[in-house]
Amino acid sequence: MNRKELAARLHKQGFNCAQAVACSYCNVMGTDPRQVFRMAEPFGLGMGSMGTCGAVSAMAMVIGMKISDGDMDHPKTKRECYQMMKEATEAFLNKNRSIVCRQLKGVDTGEPLRSCDGCIQDAVEILDRLLLGIEA
Repeated sequence: MNRKELAARLHKQGFNCAQAVACSYCNVMGTDPRQVFRMAEPFGLGMGSMGTCGAVSAMAMVIGMKISDGDMDHPKTKRECYQMMKEATEAFLNKNRSIVCRQLKGVDTGEPLRSCDGCIQDAVEILDRLLLGIEA
């Protein structure tokens, strides 16, 4: 099963958007799925308040876990993390016209820009391309 299929399956099991994306990268990040699940829980429903899309928030978590050197005294990877997240956000925006859950779901307009499943798929495709060099 590829990562997009895994993320879709996790979402169907009840994982929120952030959990579905982040947990599908546990093997890449070298992290415990239960810890990632717990860490990503408040990012669902657009940080619980229909703010930034959970799938986008998960991209930041995965990028940090994969790229950061974890050096709390003299971090050398901060700019690289910021740059990759900027690229990821721009790619998501180019595809979906927003990174805000409320707008993506069309809460105020009645016209959704993208489904949660679509946002999850897009986040996985973007991460696969940026982190792993895998094209969709």
